[in-house]
Amino acid sequence: MGNWFKSGAPWIWMTAGAVSLSLAAVLGLLLLIGWKGLSYFWPAPVYQFELDISGNKQTVIGELYEKKSISVKQLAEAGVDVSQIDGDRVERYLIKTGNRERVELDFITVLETQVESRTLADGIAVIDRVKNGKFYGYPISFIDDGVSKSMTDLPDGLSAADKVRDEIRQLQQTDIAEINRQLELLRLEERKQGQQPELELRREKLEQDYSALEQRLFALRQKLEQDAVLVRDMAGVMVRLPLGQVLDLWYPNNLNFIEKLAHWGHQVGKFVSEDPREANTEGGVFPAIFGTVFMVLLMSVVVTPLGVMAAVYLHEYAGKNRFTNLIRVAVINLAGVPSIVYGVFGLGFFVYMVGGSVDEIFFSDQLPAPTFGTPGILWSALTLAILTLPVVIVSTEEGLARIPNSVRHGSLALGATQAETLWRIVLPMASPAIMTGLILAVARAAGEVAPLMLVGVVKMAPTLPVDGQFPYLHLDRKFMHLGYHIYDVGFQSPNVEAARPLVYATSFLLVTVIVGLNLTAIGIRNHLREKYRSLEY
Repeated sequence: MGNWFKSGAPWIWMTAGAVSLSLAAVLGLLLLIGWKGLSYFWPAPVYQFELDISGNKQTVIGELYEKKSISVKQLAEAGVDVSQIDGDRVERYLIKTGNRERVELDFITVLETQVESRTLADGIAVIDRVKNGKFYGYPISFIDDGVSKSMTDLPDGLSAADKVRDEIRQLQQTDIAEINRQLELLRLEERKQGQQPELELRREKLEQDYSALEQRLFALRQKLEQDAVLVRDMAGVMVRLPLGQVLDLWYPNNLNFIEKLAHWGHQVGKFVSEDPREANTEGGVFPAIFGTVFMVLLMSVVVTPLGVMAAVYLHEYAGKNRFTNLIRVAVINLAGVPSIVYGVFGLGFFVYMVGGSVDEIFFSDQLPAPTFGTPGILWSALTLAILTLPVVIVSTEEGLARIPNSVRHGSLALGATQAETLWRIVLPMASPAIMTGLILAVARAAGEVAPLMLVGVVKMAPTLPVDGQFPYLHLDRKFMHLGYHIYDVGFQSPNVEAARPLVYATSFLLVTVIVGLNLTAIGIRNHLREKYRSLEY
């Protein structure tokens, strides 16, 4: 045994076990998040419950959201009548009923002893809507231009409604938005030149165009309100759902496995491609995905050259003295500063000082309404660039230190200048280390939330930082972020139970985005490593 310990084999087993345990923990966490998040989009069966609650009989239709065993003693202490319960524990059901505008809560809690029967609701439909969440009911007919039709005609009606909604979105985000932009520019011209006949004519023309577009918009909305779906809810009441509010309809209890899988893929696709609704508890997260990726890319463009230049100066040009050692210690210590402190710095320096100065110099005619003197995606990217700058500097300097001095001396001996040696020999050989620093910077920046809450991220952004309006790239706009979206849905949502699966789904999506960005950077790093490997020999 003593010889076995002296051989070092126990340490090999201990380190291998630690690595295995770490990998199992990480994979287990990812599997948990993925399962909890992706299972939300699977079409769950809808049941019809016949309940008897203290002599009050009622019918409830909904999904069995959660089933949990509860102690009878705990229920008695909470004031629940347990006289009809046998045993020490009882099952408690959490039922998702939907129909938010017709019942007080999306969820109800009942005990197993209060359930007289539970059966699959035959012919029940789940209707996804623009607002008020999902609706559970029995479809009766489809009304098209005042004519009652069979439900088999509904898919064509939904397709037509989608086209109308796309046209409405086009009018609002492109045509009307462009007229509003021209009216704002005209207002600024009037502030400079005063009231001019030419400007008055332009204003009248723009207002006429706006009025025509507005009438077109009202006509499209009225068309959506005319068509509807007649549905019978769980109380037997006929409900008219305007087609403008209906996004999708499916029969979960009638789908086979292939159809459920297709429906699941369709719902996941909508989640990553649509805008959020209902205070972020419904719809998709596309603006948050776009904002996260765009902010990280913008941060990378800023932090990489700054970090590389700082590392090159410290290692290649600066003298080896106490001052440069002090700078290195300061750079390393910057990596340990709490991220919220960077947010305060970004708010004070970038937003108020730099942005305020830019407004005074270039946008003085728009004051007191700020353009750049308010939180936006540019200031968020710069703040995170400062936050991740130490990582890039340290990684790049370590890469430069691994390059033998003989390579530099050989280049200088052949007549190259120091700048040429640095640009053609040293930096290409250090490019894998530079990419490693960028990978670490992206991994940290993509998940940061605290500083962004001060310098640009918002709960709901009306427009993306990139669109079809001049100048096309709007760095002054606020944006949505996946990390902040998780915080908002998980802790600020009025309906915690409904929002919980979205927290898992968005968390899994954030991890996927970070892994995708890192894999892209790793691929570039490996390509550079192979490309410049010959320079080492």
